[in-house]
Amino acid sequence: MDPINLFEFELRARDTLPRMAYDYFASGSHDEITLTENHIAYDRIALRYRVLRDVSSRDLSARVLGHEIDLPVLLSPTAFHRLAHPDGERGSAQAAGAAGTIMMLSTLSNTAVEEVTAAASGPVWFQLYVYKDREVTADLVRRAESAGCGAIVLTVDAPVLGTRERDVRNRFALPTGLRVENLTATGGDITGADRIVAPSGGSGLAAYVTSLLDPAISWKDLEWLSGLTSLPVLVKGIVHAADARLAVEHGAAGVIVSNHGGRQLDTSIATIDALPAIAEAVAAQRAAGFALLIDGGVRRGTDVVKAIALGADAVCVGRPAIWGLAVDGESGVRRVLRVLRDELDEAMALCGCRSVDDIRALGGDLIARD
Repeated sequence: MDPINLFEFELRARDTLPRMAYDYFASGSHDEITLTENHIAYDRIALRYRVLRDVSSRDLSARVLGHEIDLPVLLSPTAFHRLAHPDGERGSAQAAGAAGTIMMLSTLSNTAVEEVTAAASGPVWFQLYVYKDREVTADLVRRAESAGCGAIVLTVDAPVLGTRERDVRNRFALPTGLRVENLTATGGDITGADRIVAPSGGSGLAAYVTSLLDPAISWKDLEWLSGLTSLPVLVKGIVHAADARLAVEHGAAGVIVSNHGGRQLDTSIATIDALPAIAEAVAAQRAAGFALLIDGGVRRGTDVVKAIALGADAVCVGRPAIWGLAVDGESGVRRVLRVLRDELDEAMALCGCRSVDDIRALGGDLIARD
């Protein structure tokens, strides 16, 4: 039987992928408490639905950072899509475009940004890590802008890499033939930046991050980045309201409430629990188009309703797209997004919401917590 929900897509992907690849995508840091908590936190939120509101037709469209999208579910930046399937990032971008939504492309993509945007039929945003060599970082931004990306998504929650014990045990490395393609022809001088190679012990990705990415990144770098490009810059990795306010002060066009999918600081707060305070902190900026997104743990259409009711413009999903890609390439990612679309449509109808704006208008009145 074909998978009928996102959990079943993961089970099928687990049976399809080599152990090292599945563990890389599935794992969280240390005891994986935050990894688990990200979704369980949604389960603790009950929906207090409304009735007799004529939901005979429904509109799932939303507006995010000036983009009109057909589905308030974006693809989060995830590395190494070709580790899951040869269609890789091009297939994921094509699936996102077919669903009428946005794909965020990782710096650590197995496909060059120019190839992804050329294949895409919808918006592509570029996720950025800050390298110790700032010329490398600047060149990545210039390439993304030249390739037609619509925004820069600055990841700020990885000054060092959280210990992912499954990767350490498996001595994670990219197989022969797969590289970090955005680093193959980049300015600066960082030999080997396109390769993820296992050290004598431990994770090759951890060695890569320690060697090349900059733990000294600060709010000054956000200002530098905002001055480097005409593209809007979103800050990804915010779980504290004070940091959301600082992002506004330093030029961000939006924030993504994210704990890196539970892959960084274990026992950190679940993102849906962090969202309300952050929504309150940036409320004044929302009317001017400031974007508020969330990722981590979204697995059902009801999760999307809860996130929007608590203040998000839209949600982002990472692993589910990878599971779809592993199962059936581009077609699998399309199916994952279709499942979420169908579940969201049903949840909206049963909540008494004809549109995403209806969810937002009802807001906290839809939410009942244990």
